[in-house]
Amino acid sequence: MSKEKDIKLTFKEQWATLKFILGFLKPFKWYFVGALFFGVLTTIFTAIMPFILSTFMDQHLVIGKVTDRTLVYFSILYFSVAMINAMSWFFRWITLQNGSNMVNQYIRGKLYDKLLTLGMRYFDQKPTGWLITRVTNDTDLFQFWTMIFNGIISIISIIISFIALFYIDVPVTFGMMVFLPILFAAVWLYNHISTQVYKAMRKRLSELNTKLNEYISGMRIIQEFRQETRLNNEFDETNDEYYRLRMRVITINGLLLSPMVNFLMAISIVVVLFLFGNRSTYSLVEGGLVYAFIQNVRQYFNPITGLMDSLSFWSDGMVASSRIRQILNETEYAPAQHPVEGVKIVEGKIEFRHVNFSYDGVIPILKDISFVVNPGETLAFVGHTGSGKSSIINVFMRFYEFGDGQVLIDDRDIRDYSMEELRHKIGLVLQDSFIFVGNVADNIRMMNSNIPIDDVIAASEFVQANHFIEKLPNGYETQVIEGGDAFSSGERQLLNFARTIVRNPKILLLDEATASIDTETEALIQDGLEKMSQGRTTMVIAHRLSTIKDADQILVLDKGKIIEQGTHDELLVQDGYYADMYRIQTLQKGL
Repeated sequence: MSKEKDIKLTFKEQWATLKFILGFLKPFKWYFVGALFFGVLTTIFTAIMPFILSTFMDQHLVIGKVTDRTLVYFSILYFSVAMINAMSWFFRWITLQNGSNMVNQYIRGKLYDKLLTLGMRYFDQKPTGWLITRVTNDTDLFQFWTMIFNGIISIISIIISFIALFYIDVPVTFGMMVFLPILFAAVWLYNHISTQVYKAMRKRLSELNTKLNEYISGMRIIQEFRQETRLNNEFDETNDEYYRLRMRVITINGLLLSPMVNFLMAISIVVVLFLFGNRSTYSLVEGGLVYAFIQNVRQYFNPITGLMDSLSFWSDGMVASSRIRQILNETEYAPAQHPVEGVKIVEGKIEFRHVNFSYDGVIPILKDISFVVNPGETLAFVGHTGSGKSSIINVFMRFYEFGDGQVLIDDRDIRDYSMEELRHKIGLVLQDSFIFVGNVADNIRMMNSNIPIDDVIAASEFVQANHFIEKLPNGYETQVIEGGDAFSSGERQLLNFARTIVRNPKILLLDEATASIDTETEALIQDGLEKMSQGRTTMVIAHRLSTIKDADQILVLDKGKIIEQGTHDELLVQDGYYADMYRIQTLQKGL
Protein backbone atom coordinates (compact mmCIF):
# COMPACT_ATOMS: atom_id res chain seq x y z
CA MET A 1 0.00 0.00 0.00
CA SER A 2 1.51 3.30 -1.05
CA LYS A 3 1.51 6.33 1.12
CA GLU A 4 -0.65 9.27 0.20
CA LYS A 5 1.15 12.21 -1.32
CA ASP A 6 1.63 15.09 1.07
CA ILE A 7 -0.26 18.11 -0.23
CA LYS A 8 1.62 21.32 0.49
CA LEU A 9 -1.09 23.95 0.80
CA THR A 10 1.05 27.02 0.36
CA PHE A 11 -0.57 30.24 -0.81
CA LYS A 12 0.50 29.43 -4.38
CA GLU A 13 -0.97 25.94 -4.12
CA GLN A 14 -4.20 27.25 -2.63
CA TRP A 15 -4.55 29.78 -5.44
CA ALA A 16 -3.95 27.10 -8.09
CA THR A 17 -6.42 24.78 -6.38
CA LEU A 18 -9.03 27.55 -6.13
CA LYS A 19 -8.78 28.32 -9.85
CA PHE A 20 -9.05 24.61 -10.61
CA ILE A 21 -12.13 23.96 -8.49
CA LEU A 22 -13.91 27.16 -9.58
CA GLY A 23 -13.75 25.83 -13.14
CA PHE A 24 -16.52 23.39 -12.22
CA LEU A 25 -18.92 26.29 -11.59
CA LYS A 26 -19.06 27.27 -15.25
CA PRO A 27 -21.96 24.98 -16.33
CA PHE A 28 -24.02 26.28 -13.38
CA LYS A 29 -22.85 29.89 -13.31
CA TRP A 30 -26.34 31.41 -13.63
CA TYR A 31 -27.38 29.86 -10.31
CA PHE A 32 -24.52 31.66 -8.60
CA VAL A 33 -25.06 34.88 -10.56
CA GLY A 34 -28.69 34.83 -9.44
CA ALA A 35 -27.70 34.13 -5.85
CA LEU A 36 -25.17 36.98 -6.00
CA PHE A 37 -27.81 39.37 -7.36
CA PHE A 38 -30.25 38.58 -4.56
CA GLY A 39 -27.39 38.69 -2.06
CA VAL A 40 -26.47 42.22 -3.10
CA LEU A 41 -30.14 43.25 -2.83
CA THR A 42 -30.25 41.82 0.69
CA THR A 43 -27.12 43.75 1.66
CA ILE A 44 -28.43 47.03 0.26
CA PHE A 45 -31.83 46.76 1.94
CA THR A 46 -30.21 45.74 5.23
CA ALA A 47 -28.09 48.92 5.09
CA ILE A 48 -31.12 51.10 4.22
CA MET A 49 -33.31 49.94 7.10
CA PRO A 50 -31.37 51.79 9.90
CA PHE A 51 -31.61 55.04 7.91
CA ILE A 52 -35.41 54.72 7.77
CA LEU A 53 -35.54 54.43 11.56
CA SER A 54 -32.96 57.17 12.17
CA THR A 55 -34.88 59.56 9.89
CA PHE A 56 -38.09 58.80 11.78
CA MET A 57 -36.36 59.31 15.12
CA ASP A 58 -34.48 62.56 14.34
CA GLN A 59 -36.98 64.31 12.08
CA HIS A 60 -40.23 63.26 13.73
CA LEU A 61 -40.04 61.37 17.04
CA VAL A 62 -37.48 63.53 18.90
CA ILE A 63 -39.07 66.87 17.92
CA GLY A 64 -42.58 65.66 18.61
CA LYS A 65 -43.95 65.81 15.03
CA VAL A 66 -45.31 62.26 14.84
CA THR A 67 -48.72 62.16 13.17
CA ASP A 68 -50.88 59.18 12.29
CA ARG A 69 -50.01 59.70 8.65
CA THR A 70 -46.27 59.82 9.41
CA LEU A 71 -46.49 56.71 11.60
CA VAL A 72 -48.36 54.77 8.91
CA TYR A 73 -45.97 55.97 6.21
CA PHE A 74 -42.80 54.89 8.04
CA SER A 75 -44.42 51.64 9.21
CA ILE A 76 -45.40 50.68 5.65
CA LEU A 77 -42.02 51.79 4.30
CA TYR A 78 -40.05 49.78 6.88
CA PHE A 79 -42.34 46.74 6.50
CA SER A 80 -42.04 46.84 2.67
CA VAL A 81 -38.27 47.05 2.77
CA ALA A 82 -38.17 44.21 5.33
CA MET A 83 -40.45 42.06 3.13
CA ILE A 84 -38.36 42.67 0.01
CA ASN A 85 -35.26 41.90 2.06
CA ALA A 86 -36.75 38.62 3.29
CA MET A 87 -37.80 37.59 -0.22
CA SER A 88 -34.35 38.44 -1.57
CA TRP A 89 -32.77 36.35 1.18
CA PHE A 90 -35.07 33.41 0.30
CA PHE A 91 -34.23 33.49 -3.43
CA ARG A 92 -30.57 33.94 -2.59
CA TRP A 93 -30.68 30.83 -0.40
CA ILE A 94 -32.64 28.60 -2.78
CA THR A 95 -30.55 29.43 -5.87
CA LEU A 96 -27.31 28.94 -3.94
CA GLN A 97 -28.50 25.59 -2.58
CA ASN A 98 -29.51 24.31 -6.02
CA GLY A 99 -26.32 25.49 -7.66
CA SER A 100 -24.09 24.01 -4.94
CA ASN A 101 -25.80 20.62 -5.05
CA MET A 102 -25.54 20.48 -8.85
CA VAL A 103 -21.83 21.35 -8.76
CA ASN A 104 -21.17 18.67 -6.12
CA GLN A 105 -23.01 16.08 -8.21
CA TYR A 106 -21.08 17.17 -11.30
CA ILE A 107 -17.69 16.88 -9.57
CA ARG A 108 -18.60 13.48 -8.12
CA GLY A 109 -19.49 12.25 -11.60
CA LYS A 110 -16.27 13.62 -13.08
CA LEU A 111 -14.22 11.99 -10.34
CA TYR A 112 -15.91 8.63 -10.86
CA ASP A 113 -15.45 8.89 -14.63
CA LYS A 114 -11.77 9.61 -14.07
CA LEU A 115 -11.34 6.55 -11.84
CA LEU A 116 -12.78 4.37 -14.61
CA THR A 117 -10.01 5.54 -16.97
CA LEU A 118 -7.12 4.84 -14.59
CA GLY A 119 -5.00 1.74 -14.92
CA MET A 120 -4.83 -1.20 -12.57
CA ARG A 121 -1.44 0.00 -11.29
CA TYR A 122 -3.16 3.03 -9.76
CA PHE A 123 -5.65 0.86 -7.86
CA ASP A 124 -2.84 -1.41 -6.71
CA GLN A 125 -1.36 1.62 -4.94
CA LYS A 126 -4.55 3.05 -3.42
CA PRO A 127 -6.62 1.38 -0.67
CA THR A 128 -10.36 1.12 -1.27
CA GLY A 129 -11.25 3.26 1.75
CA TRP A 130 -8.99 6.05 0.46
CA LEU A 131 -10.83 6.08 -2.86
CA ILE A 132 -14.26 5.95 -1.20
CA THR A 133 -13.35 9.00 0.89
CA ARG A 134 -12.29 10.89 -2.23
CA VAL A 135 -15.52 10.19 -4.11
CA THR A 136 -17.93 10.66 -1.18
CA ASN A 137 -16.55 12.94 1.54
CA ASP A 138 -14.22 15.12 -0.51
CA THR A 139 -16.82 15.89 -3.18
CA ASP A 140 -19.28 17.15 -0.56
CA LEU A 141 -18.23 20.78 -1.03
CA PHE A 142 -21.56 22.46 -0.27
CA GLN A 143 -20.18 24.40 2.69
CA PHE A 144 -17.16 25.39 0.61
CA TRP A 145 -19.32 26.90 -2.15
CA THR A 146 -21.43 28.64 0.50
CA MET A 147 -18.27 30.03 2.09
CA ILE A 148 -16.98 31.42 -1.22
CA PHE A 149 -20.35 32.96 -2.00
CA ASN A 150 -20.74 34.40 1.49
CA GLY A 151 -17.20 35.72 1.24
CA ILE A 152 -18.11 37.71 -1.87
CA ILE A 153 -21.33 38.97 -0.27
CA SER A 154 -19.45 39.81 2.93
CA ILE A 155 -16.91 41.90 1.03
CA ILE A 156 -19.73 43.73 -0.77
CA SER A 157 -21.55 44.19 2.53
CA ILE A 158 -18.41 45.55 4.21
CA ILE A 159 -17.90 48.03 1.36
CA ILE A 160 -21.53 49.19 1.51
CA SER A 161 -21.32 49.50 5.29
CA PHE A 162 -18.11 51.53 4.99
CA ILE A 163 -19.77 53.85 2.51
CA ALA A 164 -22.73 54.26 4.86
CA LEU A 165 -20.42 54.92 7.83
CA PHE A 166 -18.45 57.54 5.91
CA TYR A 167 -21.73 59.09 4.79
CA ILE A 168 -22.90 59.36 8.43
CA ASP A 169 -19.65 60.55 10.02
CA VAL A 170 -16.15 60.53 8.53
CA PRO A 171 -14.02 61.20 11.68
CA VAL A 172 -15.66 58.45 13.74
CA THR A 173 -15.30 56.02 10.83
CA PHE A 174 -11.56 56.68 10.68
CA GLY A 175 -11.43 55.98 14.41
CA MET A 176 -12.88 52.51 13.76
CA MET A 177 -10.36 51.60 11.09
CA VAL A 178 -7.69 51.02 13.76
CA PHE A 179 -9.17 47.53 14.24
CA LEU A 180 -8.68 46.43 10.60
CA PRO A 181 -5.02 45.32 11.01
CA ILE A 182 -6.04 43.14 13.97
CA LEU A 183 -8.75 41.46 11.88
CA PHE A 184 -6.39 40.80 8.97
CA ALA A 185 -3.81 39.34 11.36
CA ALA A 186 -6.45 37.01 12.85
CA VAL A 187 -7.50 35.83 9.37
CA TRP A 188 -3.88 35.10 8.38
CA LEU A 189 -3.15 33.28 11.64
CA TYR A 190 -6.29 31.15 11.41
CA ASN A 191 -5.66 30.14 7.80
CA HIS A 192 -2.03 29.27 8.60
CA ILE A 193 -2.90 27.03 11.55
CA SER A 194 -6.20 25.47 10.51
CA THR A 195 -5.12 24.27 7.04
CA GLN A 196 -2.55 21.89 8.50
CA VAL A 197 -5.00 20.60 11.10
CA TYR A 198 -7.70 20.00 8.47
CA LYS A 199 -5.22 18.16 6.26
CA ALA A 200 -4.30 15.85 9.14
CA MET A 201 -7.98 15.39 9.99
CA ARG A 202 -8.85 14.41 6.41
CA LYS A 203 -5.99 11.92 6.42
CA ARG A 204 -7.32 10.27 9.58
CA LEU A 205 -10.81 10.14 8.03
CA SER A 206 -9.36 8.28 5.03
CA GLU A 207 -7.70 5.82 7.40
CA LEU A 208 -11.00 5.27 9.22
CA ASN A 209 -12.79 4.50 5.95
CA THR A 210 -9.99 2.19 4.87
CA LYS A 211 -10.10 0.26 8.14
CA LEU A 212 -13.90 0.00 8.03
CA ASN A 213 -13.84 -1.34 4.47
CA GLU A 214 -11.10 -3.84 5.30
CA TYR A 215 -12.64 -5.02 8.57
CA ILE A 216 -16.17 -5.45 7.20
CA SER A 217 -14.90 -7.27 4.08
CA GLY A 218 -12.74 -9.59 6.18
CA MET A 219 -15.17 -10.14 9.08
CA ARG A 220 -15.20 -13.92 8.66
CA ILE A 221 -11.41 -14.15 8.91
CA ILE A 222 -11.37 -11.68 11.82
CA GLN A 223 -13.82 -13.78 13.82
CA GLU A 224 -12.22 -17.06 12.80
CA PHE A 225 -8.81 -16.02 14.13
CA ARG A 226 -10.19 -14.05 17.09
CA GLN A 227 -8.73 -10.73 15.95
CA GLU A 228 -11.62 -8.59 17.28
CA THR A 229 -9.70 -7.12 20.23
CA ARG A 230 -6.58 -6.22 18.27
CA LEU A 231 -8.47 -4.61 15.41
CA ASN A 232 -10.80 -2.83 17.81
CA ASN A 233 -7.77 -1.29 19.51
CA GLU A 234 -6.32 -0.23 16.16
CA PHE A 235 -9.62 1.34 15.12
CA ASP A 236 -9.98 3.10 18.48
CA GLU A 237 -6.48 4.53 18.14
CA THR A 238 -7.26 6.06 14.73
CA ASN A 239 -10.72 7.17 15.87
CA ASP A 240 -9.26 8.84 18.98
CA GLU A 241 -6.69 10.67 16.88
CA TYR A 242 -9.46 11.89 14.58
CA TYR A 243 -11.41 13.04 17.65
CA ARG A 244 -8.39 14.93 19.00
CA LEU A 245 -7.96 16.71 15.70
CA ARG A 246 -11.64 17.62 15.64
CA MET A 247 -11.34 19.04 19.15
CA ARG A 248 -8.28 21.01 18.09
CA VAL A 249 -10.30 22.50 15.23
CA ILE A 250 -13.06 23.46 17.66
CA THR A 251 -10.52 25.14 19.94
CA ILE A 252 -8.97 27.09 17.07
CA ASN A 253 -12.39 28.16 15.82
CA GLY A 254 -13.39 29.20 19.32
CA LEU A 255 -10.31 31.39 19.75
CA LEU A 256 -9.92 32.97 16.33
CA LEU A 257 -13.38 33.15 14.76
CA SER A 258 -16.66 34.63 16.08
CA PRO A 259 -15.53 35.33 19.67
CA MET A 260 -12.63 37.51 18.51
CA VAL A 261 -14.74 39.41 15.98
CA ASN A 262 -17.57 39.94 18.47
CA PHE A 263 -15.03 41.19 21.02
CA LEU A 264 -13.61 43.66 18.49
CA MET A 265 -17.14 44.77 17.56
CA ALA A 266 -17.96 45.44 21.21
CA ILE A 267 -14.79 47.52 21.61
CA SER A 268 -15.63 49.40 18.38
CA ILE A 269 -19.10 50.28 19.68
CA VAL A 270 -17.54 51.53 22.93
CA VAL A 271 -15.14 53.68 20.90
CA VAL A 272 -18.02 55.02 18.78
CA LEU A 273 -20.05 55.89 21.86
CA PHE A 274 -17.00 57.56 23.41
CA LEU A 275 -16.34 59.66 20.30
CA PHE A 276 -19.98 60.72 19.93
CA GLY A 277 -20.23 61.33 23.69
CA ASN A 278 -17.13 63.48 23.60
CA ARG A 279 -18.57 65.47 20.68
CA SER A 280 -21.86 65.99 22.53
CA THR A 281 -19.99 68.10 25.12
CA TYR A 282 -19.56 70.89 22.59
CA SER A 283 -22.16 70.25 19.82
CA LEU A 284 -25.51 68.61 19.20
CA VAL A 285 -25.43 64.88 18.38
CA GLU A 286 -28.65 63.44 16.97
CA GLY A 287 -29.76 60.18 18.62
CA GLY A 288 -31.00 58.71 15.31
CA LEU A 289 -27.62 59.36 13.75
CA VAL A 290 -25.88 57.47 16.59
CA TYR A 291 -28.37 54.61 16.19
CA ALA A 292 -27.81 54.42 12.41
CA PHE A 293 -24.04 54.51 12.89
CA ILE A 294 -24.04 51.70 15.47
CA GLN A 295 -26.35 49.59 13.31
CA ASN A 296 -23.98 50.01 10.38
CA VAL A 297 -21.07 49.14 12.66
CA ARG A 298 -22.90 45.88 13.38
CA GLN A 299 -23.61 45.52 9.66
CA TYR A 300 -19.87 45.98 9.08
CA PHE A 301 -18.80 43.39 11.66
CA ASN A 302 -21.57 40.83 11.12
CA PRO A 303 -20.34 39.77 7.64
CA ILE A 304 -16.81 39.67 9.03
CA THR A 305 -18.08 37.30 11.73
CA GLY A 306 -19.72 35.14 9.07
CA LEU A 307 -16.59 35.29 6.96
CA MET A 308 -14.39 34.28 9.87
CA ASP A 309 -16.74 31.42 10.76
CA SER A 310 -16.61 30.28 7.13
CA LEU A 311 -12.82 30.11 7.18
CA SER A 312 -13.13 26.65 8.73
CA PHE A 313 -14.99 25.56 5.60
CA TRP A 314 -12.31 27.23 3.51
CA SER A 315 -9.53 25.17 5.07
CA ASP A 316 -11.58 21.99 4.86
CA GLY A 317 -12.65 22.74 1.29
CA MET A 318 -9.13 23.55 0.13
CA VAL A 319 -7.82 20.23 1.44
CA ALA A 320 -10.71 18.35 -0.20
CA SER A 321 -10.31 20.29 -3.46
CA SER A 322 -6.58 19.53 -3.49
CA ARG A 323 -7.34 15.83 -3.22
CA ILE A 324 -9.90 16.04 -6.04
CA ARG A 325 -7.39 17.93 -8.17
CA GLN A 326 -4.76 15.32 -7.40
CA ILE A 327 -6.95 12.50 -8.75
CA LEU A 328 -8.25 14.40 -11.79
CA ASN A 329 -4.65 15.26 -12.72
CA GLU A 330 -3.54 11.65 -12.26
CA THR A 331 -1.73 10.26 -15.31
CA GLU A 332 -1.65 6.57 -14.36
CA TYR A 333 -4.06 5.74 -17.18
CA ALA A 334 -5.09 2.35 -18.44
CA PRO A 335 -2.85 1.25 -21.34
CA ALA A 336 -3.66 3.28 -24.43
CA GLN A 337 -4.96 1.68 -27.62
CA HIS A 338 -4.41 3.10 -31.11
CA PRO A 339 -7.19 1.29 -32.92
CA VAL A 340 -7.14 0.93 -36.68
CA GLU A 341 -10.60 1.42 -38.11
CA GLY A 342 -12.33 -1.79 -39.14
CA VAL A 343 -9.79 -4.14 -37.52
CA LYS A 344 -11.54 -7.12 -35.92
CA ILE A 345 -10.43 -10.30 -34.19
CA VAL A 346 -11.35 -13.09 -36.63
CA GLU A 347 -9.13 -16.13 -36.12
CA GLY A 348 -7.95 -15.68 -32.54
CA LYS A 349 -4.25 -16.40 -33.06
CA ILE A 350 -2.11 -15.19 -30.10
CA GLU A 351 1.60 -14.45 -30.13
CA PHE A 352 4.03 -13.04 -27.56
CA ARG A 353 7.40 -11.90 -28.93
CA HIS A 354 10.17 -11.29 -26.38
CA VAL A 355 7.82 -9.56 -23.93
CA ASN A 356 9.22 -8.01 -20.75
CA PHE A 357 7.00 -6.60 -18.02
CA SER A 358 7.27 -4.98 -14.58
CA TYR A 359 4.48 -3.77 -12.29
CA ASP A 360 6.51 -0.97 -10.74
CA GLY A 361 9.01 -0.30 -13.51
CA VAL A 362 11.84 -1.60 -11.33
CA ILE A 363 11.40 -5.28 -10.47
CA PRO A 364 11.08 -7.44 -13.63
CA ILE A 365 8.17 -9.89 -13.56
CA LEU A 366 8.15 -11.31 -17.11
CA LYS A 367 11.47 -11.85 -18.85
CA ASP A 368 11.70 -12.44 -22.61
CA ILE A 369 8.38 -14.32 -22.92
CA SER A 370 7.73 -15.75 -26.40
CA PHE A 371 5.08 -18.23 -27.55
CA VAL A 372 2.44 -18.76 -30.25
CA VAL A 373 -1.09 -20.10 -29.81
CA ASN A 374 -2.74 -20.95 -33.12
CA PRO A 375 -6.49 -20.50 -33.62
CA GLY A 376 -8.52 -23.09 -31.75
CA GLU A 377 -5.55 -24.38 -29.73
CA THR A 378 -5.28 -24.52 -25.94
CA LEU A 379 -2.17 -23.25 -24.16
CA ALA A 380 -1.69 -23.91 -20.44
CA PHE A 381 0.59 -22.11 -17.98
CA VAL A 382 1.88 -23.85 -14.88
CA GLY A 383 4.30 -22.82 -12.18
CA HIS A 384 4.53 -21.89 -8.53
CA THR A 385 2.96 -18.74 -7.12
CA GLY A 386 4.83 -15.67 -8.34
CA SER A 387 6.19 -17.33 -11.45
CA GLY A 388 4.39 -14.85 -13.75
CA LYS A 389 1.35 -16.84 -14.94
CA SER A 390 -1.30 -14.24 -14.04
CA SER A 391 0.98 -11.44 -15.23
CA ILE A 392 0.79 -12.86 -18.77
CA ILE A 393 -3.01 -12.70 -18.56
CA ASN A 394 -2.87 -9.15 -17.16
CA VAL A 395 -0.65 -8.03 -20.02
CA PHE A 396 -2.82 -9.73 -22.63
CA MET A 397 -6.01 -8.22 -21.18
CA ARG A 398 -4.34 -4.75 -21.33
CA PHE A 399 -4.77 -4.23 -17.60
CA TYR A 400 -1.12 -3.17 -17.56
CA GLU A 401 1.25 -1.79 -20.20
CA PHE A 402 4.15 -4.10 -21.02
CA GLY A 403 7.70 -2.99 -21.70
CA ASP A 404 9.81 -4.43 -24.51
CA GLY A 405 8.49 -6.86 -27.07
CA GLN A 406 5.21 -7.34 -28.92
CA VAL A 407 1.82 -8.90 -28.22
CA LEU A 408 -0.05 -9.89 -31.36
CA ILE A 409 -3.56 -11.09 -32.16
CA ASP A 410 -4.10 -12.44 -35.67
CA ASP A 411 -0.58 -11.18 -36.51
CA ARG A 412 -1.52 -7.57 -35.64
CA ASP A 413 -0.26 -5.54 -32.70
CA ILE A 414 -2.74 -5.78 -29.83
CA ARG A 415 -2.84 -1.94 -29.72
CA ASP A 416 -4.41 -1.90 -33.20
CA TYR A 417 -7.68 -3.21 -31.75
CA SER A 418 -10.18 -1.02 -29.94
CA MET A 419 -10.75 -1.78 -26.28
CA GLU A 420 -14.38 -2.59 -27.10
CA GLU A 421 -13.25 -5.23 -29.60
CA LEU A 422 -10.82 -6.78 -27.12
CA ARG A 423 -13.42 -6.94 -24.35
CA HIS A 424 -16.05 -8.36 -26.71
CA LYS A 425 -13.86 -11.05 -28.25
CA ILE A 426 -11.83 -12.04 -25.16
CA GLY A 427 -13.55 -13.83 -22.29
CA LEU A 428 -11.80 -13.94 -18.90
CA VAL A 429 -12.73 -16.25 -16.05
CA LEU A 430 -10.90 -15.52 -12.78
CA GLN A 431 -10.43 -17.74 -9.76
CA ASP A 432 -12.51 -15.42 -7.57
CA SER A 433 -15.90 -14.65 -9.09
CA PHE A 434 -17.57 -11.33 -8.24
CA ILE A 435 -21.33 -11.34 -7.94
CA PHE A 436 -23.27 -8.07 -8.07
CA VAL A 437 -26.43 -7.18 -6.20
CA GLY A 438 -29.36 -7.90 -8.53
CA ASN A 439 -30.93 -11.04 -9.90
CA VAL A 440 -29.25 -14.11 -11.38
CA ALA A 441 -30.08 -13.25 -14.99
CA ASP A 442 -28.67 -9.72 -14.68
CA ASN A 443 -25.46 -11.12 -13.20
CA ILE A 444 -25.04 -13.41 -16.18
CA ARG A 445 -25.80 -10.73 -18.77
CA MET A 446 -23.89 -8.11 -16.71
CA MET A 447 -26.88 -5.75 -16.72
CA ASN A 448 -26.84 -5.66 -20.54
CA SER A 449 -30.51 -5.59 -21.45
CA ASN A 450 -29.66 -6.28 -25.12
CA ILE A 451 -28.85 -9.89 -24.21
CA PRO A 452 -32.17 -11.81 -24.29
CA ILE A 453 -33.13 -14.20 -21.52
CA ASP A 454 -33.00 -17.12 -24.00
CA ASP A 455 -29.26 -16.50 -24.48
CA VAL A 456 -28.82 -16.32 -20.70
CA ILE A 457 -30.55 -19.67 -20.26
CA ALA A 458 -28.58 -21.23 -23.13
CA ALA A 459 -25.27 -20.06 -21.60
CA SER A 460 -26.29 -21.46 -18.22
CA GLU A 461 -27.16 -24.82 -19.75
CA PHE A 462 -23.90 -24.81 -21.69
CA VAL A 463 -21.84 -24.67 -18.48
CA GLN A 464 -24.44 -26.72 -16.52
CA ALA A 465 -25.25 -23.85 -14.17
CA ASN A 466 -28.95 -24.36 -14.93
CA HIS A 467 -29.09 -27.32 -12.53
CA PHE A 468 -28.87 -25.14 -9.40
CA ILE A 469 -30.44 -21.98 -10.91
CA GLU A 470 -33.69 -23.78 -11.73
CA LYS A 471 -33.92 -24.96 -8.12
CA LEU A 472 -33.87 -21.36 -6.79
CA PRO A 473 -37.18 -19.88 -5.57
CA ASN A 474 -37.58 -17.59 -8.57
CA GLY A 475 -35.15 -19.20 -10.95
CA TYR A 476 -33.28 -16.64 -13.03
CA GLU A 477 -35.20 -13.79 -11.34
CA THR A 478 -33.96 -14.76 -7.87
CA GLN A 479 -32.38 -11.78 -6.12
CA VAL A 480 -28.70 -12.09 -5.21
CA ILE A 481 -27.41 -10.69 -1.92
CA GLU A 482 -24.18 -8.70 -1.78
CA GLY A 483 -21.20 -10.78 -2.90
CA GLY A 484 -23.46 -13.74 -3.74
CA ASP A 485 -22.87 -15.16 -0.26
CA ALA A 486 -26.00 -17.31 -0.50
CA PHE A 487 -24.26 -19.40 -3.18
CA SER A 488 -21.38 -21.81 -2.75
CA SER A 489 -18.01 -20.96 -4.30
CA GLY A 490 -18.69 -23.51 -7.01
CA GLU A 491 -22.10 -22.03 -7.84
CA ARG A 492 -20.64 -18.53 -8.01
CA GLN A 493 -18.00 -19.78 -10.41
CA LEU A 494 -20.60 -21.47 -12.58
CA LEU A 495 -22.36 -18.11 -12.87
CA ASN A 496 -19.02 -16.64 -13.83
CA PHE A 497 -18.63 -19.23 -16.60
CA ALA A 498 -22.12 -18.47 -17.88
CA ARG A 499 -21.36 -14.73 -17.78
CA THR A 500 -18.34 -15.32 -20.00
CA ILE A 501 -19.89 -17.73 -22.48
CA VAL A 502 -23.06 -15.64 -23.05
CA ARG A 503 -20.90 -13.12 -24.97
CA ASN A 504 -19.54 -15.88 -27.22
CA PRO A 505 -15.87 -14.79 -27.07
CA LYS A 506 -13.32 -15.83 -29.71
CA ILE A 507 -10.48 -16.09 -27.17
CA LEU A 508 -10.95 -17.67 -23.75
CA LEU A 509 -8.71 -17.01 -20.71
CA LEU A 510 -9.05 -19.19 -17.61
CA ASP A 511 -7.07 -17.96 -14.60
CA GLU A 512 -7.19 -21.00 -12.25
CA ALA A 513 -10.92 -20.99 -12.89
CA THR A 514 -11.52 -24.36 -11.23
CA ALA A 515 -9.23 -23.86 -8.23
CA SER A 516 -12.05 -22.91 -5.85
CA ILE A 517 -14.52 -25.52 -7.09
CA ASP A 518 -15.09 -28.78 -5.26
CA THR A 519 -14.36 -32.08 -6.99
CA GLU A 520 -18.05 -32.89 -7.61
CA THR A 521 -18.75 -29.49 -9.14
CA GLU A 522 -15.55 -29.69 -11.18
CA ALA A 523 -16.69 -32.98 -12.64
CA LEU A 524 -19.98 -31.35 -13.66
CA ILE A 525 -18.37 -28.44 -15.48
CA GLN A 526 -15.31 -30.15 -16.97
CA ASP A 527 -17.33 -31.21 -20.00
CA GLY A 528 -18.68 -27.67 -20.21
CA LEU A 529 -15.16 -26.25 -20.15
CA GLU A 530 -14.12 -28.55 -22.96
CA LYS A 531 -17.12 -27.40 -25.01
CA MET A 532 -16.27 -23.76 -24.20
CA SER A 533 -12.76 -24.30 -25.58
CA GLN A 534 -13.92 -25.87 -28.83
CA GLY A 535 -13.51 -23.44 -31.69
CA ARG A 536 -11.84 -20.91 -29.38
CA THR A 537 -8.23 -20.07 -28.71
CA THR A 538 -7.76 -20.78 -25.02
CA MET A 539 -5.08 -19.86 -22.51
CA VAL A 540 -5.36 -21.61 -19.15
CA ILE A 541 -3.59 -21.03 -15.85
CA ALA A 542 -3.81 -24.38 -14.15
CA HIS A 543 -3.35 -25.41 -10.55
CA ARG A 544 -4.55 -28.97 -11.02
CA LEU A 545 -2.35 -30.46 -13.70
CA SER A 546 -4.88 -33.21 -14.36
CA THR A 547 -7.18 -30.61 -15.99
CA ILE A 548 -4.66 -29.64 -18.71
CA LYS A 549 -3.39 -33.01 -19.89
CA ASP A 550 -5.11 -32.51 -23.25
CA ALA A 551 -3.71 -28.99 -23.84
CA ASP A 552 -1.93 -28.46 -27.16
CA GLN A 553 0.95 -26.71 -25.36
CA ILE A 554 2.05 -26.37 -21.76
CA LEU A 555 4.46 -23.65 -20.68
CA VAL A 556 6.25 -24.05 -17.35
CA LEU A 557 7.23 -20.74 -15.79
CA ASP A 558 9.65 -19.95 -13.00
CA LYS A 559 10.64 -16.47 -11.84
CA GLY A 560 9.17 -14.88 -14.95
CA LYS A 561 10.89 -17.14 -17.46
CA ILE A 562 9.73 -20.07 -19.58
CA ILE A 563 11.84 -23.01 -18.40
CA GLU A 564 9.97 -25.89 -20.10
CA GLN A 565 7.60 -26.17 -23.05
CA GLY A 566 5.71 -29.03 -24.70
CA THR A 567 2.67 -31.29 -24.42
CA HIS A 568 1.80 -33.20 -21.27
CA ASP A 569 3.44 -36.39 -22.52
CA GLU A 570 6.50 -34.56 -23.84
CA LEU A 571 7.06 -32.83 -20.51
CA LEU A 572 6.76 -36.09 -18.61
CA VAL A 573 9.39 -37.62 -20.89
CA GLN A 574 11.71 -34.65 -20.16
CA ASP A 575 11.45 -35.62 -16.48
CA GLY A 576 12.01 -32.06 -15.34
CA TYR A 577 10.14 -29.44 -13.31
CA TYR A 578 6.70 -30.32 -14.72
CA ALA A 579 7.17 -34.03 -14.20
CA ASP A 580 8.07 -33.43 -10.55
CA MET A 581 4.95 -31.30 -10.03
CA TYR A 582 2.76 -33.92 -11.69
CA ARG A 583 4.16 -36.76 -9.58
CA ILE A 584 3.63 -34.78 -6.37
CA GLN A 585 0.00 -34.00 -7.25
CA THR A 586 -0.67 -37.60 -8.29
CA LEU A 587 0.78 -38.85 -5.00
CA GLN A 588 -1.30 -36.35 -2.99
CA LYS A 589 -4.44 -37.40 -4.87
CA GLY A 590 -3.70 -41.03 -4.14
CA LEU A 591 -3.27 -40.29 -0.45
